[in-house]
Amino acid sequence: MEDGPVFFGFKNIFITMFATFFFFKLLIKVFLALLTHFYIVKGNRKEAARIAEEIYGGISDCWADRSPLHEAAAQGRLLVLKTLIEQGVNVNLVTINRVSSLHEACLGGHMACAKVLLENGAHVNGMTVHGATPLFNACCSGSAACVNVLLEFGAKTQPVVQQASPIHEAVKRGHKECMEILLANNVNINQELPQLGTPLYVACTYQKVDCVKKLLELGASVDHGRRLDTPLHAAARKTSVEIVHLLADYGANLKLRNALGKTPLDLAAPGSSVEDALLFHKGPLALSQLCRLCVWKCLGQASHQVIQQLHLPEPLKKFLLYQ
Repeated sequence: MEDGPVFFGFKNIFITMFATFFFFKLLIKVFLALLTHFYIVKGNRKEAARIAEEIYGGISDCWADRSPLHEAAAQGRLLVLKTLIEQGVNVNLVTINRVSSLHEACLGGHMACAKVLLENGAHVNGMTVHGATPLFNACCSGSAACVNVLLEFGAKTQPVVQQASPIHEAVKRGHKECMEILLANNVNINQELPQLGTPLYVACTYQKVDCVKKLLELGASVDHGRRLDTPLHAAARKTSVEIVHLLADYGANLKLRNALGKTPLDLAAPGSSVEDALLFHKGPLALSQLCRLCVWKCLGQASHQVIQQLHLPEPLKKFLLYQ
């Protein structure tokens, strides 16, 4: 019975009906998308947003070109922003790349605008198509105020997309205060991402001396970089002698080889000041340096905090604290 012509006839009718319905629905969405584009070109963003909401089936996930709310947030125009929200504009309206007004406010470092958006229901962990969150944007702009307010509203500090890590972005751009706030909120100081490495590795790659110093002070692993490449390998490729000295003073191993079998000294430009600095640290360590490294190894990541609380002569304390 199941293999008879009647069964196959009904089966073909059902498949044809399903395919026709699917094609018709797709055709409507294409038409509405073209209509949305037409309204955007003509400057009628409100009508474009209304149609876009119908296409994507929900206010929270609607699409529109950059709306007046985006512009107000990007420019830090707080009164305009509040007026638009009072008029009922959706705070979670996103562009085709899923950039929200909160993304714009944080990228511009406009904390007051960001706070108003969050208080009115903006998605604190919304992601763009590239995985960037508002927290990532805040770290990009270096706005410690935005970072704090986002964390107050529950922003996630760990990246969903590995290339969009807030702490790595903060370090890359030398925004030390943002980095410290994230670390105070339990971000892993030695978090290694495949393409970026650890925060310390990024700091050495982009020669952000202040970030390197603070990361080492807070207990970052001095030899943990990107795969077999250590932070000292990254520093050796650059020109900052100060970073080389910092890493060496905190016990960086000059003999470690990367995936190509190269030591940091092998990577330094011949005759450069970086090569001279590496050669300076190539010999055996002084007894005082060995003792300091031993103390830091015993105390772990809390070394800086613990040493400050010890009742020691001031010169000795300063030596242990690398001051």
